[in-house]
Amino acid sequence: MANPGYGKRSVPGQHPRTNHDFAHLPAREAAIAAYLDRLPDGADISVKTLAKVMPYGQCALGTALNRLQKAGHLRRGRERLAGADGVRWITRSWWSRTARDDDWWATFARGDVPQPEPPPEDRARPEDQARPAPTRSRAHILLAALGRTAPVLSLSAADCAELAPLVAEWFARGATDEAVLHALTAGLPKPVHHPANLVRSRLTKKLPPEPVRQPPRPPRRILECAECGVPGRPEALADGLCQACRGAPPRDRAHPNAPLAAPAIRSYAAEMRAAILQKRQERTLA
Repeated sequence: MANPGYGKRSVPGQHPRTNHDFAHLPAREAAIAAYLDRLPDGADISVKTLAKVMPYGQCALGTALNRLQKAGHLRRGRERLAGADGVRWITRSWWSRTARDDDWWATFARGDVPQPEPPPEDRARPEDQARPAPTRSRAHILLAALGRTAPVLSLSAADCAELAPLVAEWFARGATDEAVLHALTAGLPKPVHHPANLVRSRLTKKLPPEPVRQPPRPPRRILECAECGVPGRPEALADGLCQACRGAPPRDRAHPNAPLAAPAIRSYAAEMRAAILQKRQERTLA
């Protein structure tokens, strides 16, 4: 397992696991993908760690992970997390058993995950839609058992069905069962002539306010090139690779963080020496 907060992260909306999830991949990549898919979230899936438990070297594993990223199963990048100790960027490795295209990953990076269509077997059948919904809801059960807490508030089945929507509104506003029971049973008058009317009055007059819900902020994510690790917009990382890594040969890639070739270093040093010599001559003439 990786350090807390790091490691593998499964994306939502994946199809159920089958024996043919990675049949479209070469044998080596399919074996690695099947192994990664069965690891729990938070597992260390770096090349060095995988090389210790799999029969492949680090170079082979690095190539295989890049191919899995190109196939749409893997994306690597960073995610912005805000906590009590401040804001920090966490390295992420997002995994999807279901292959995703570039548009899906770009949507995921923006924090909005499209929901897939449910499988045909999970969709409601016409005969199921015709069945009536169960009547004994959470609110109905609470009202039916109200007489156990306060016998003077024993209600009939018709009263429970009529008052259940009022209790459901309490639940929708975040009230617990204990809060509803306390509101209905605390300080009861003696005697109680009309239990249903008393319960209706208290449910209406003591209804708590609607909670103020702040819309959740989508997480900020940055995807990185699978080859050179340069961060970029999701739209610019087709198949997980930046434009330079897709179009240039491996030895000719010119990224800002890539080391300079030997001829370029010698040329740069010669220019620096010439500039220093020219400065000395100007000072001597002055």
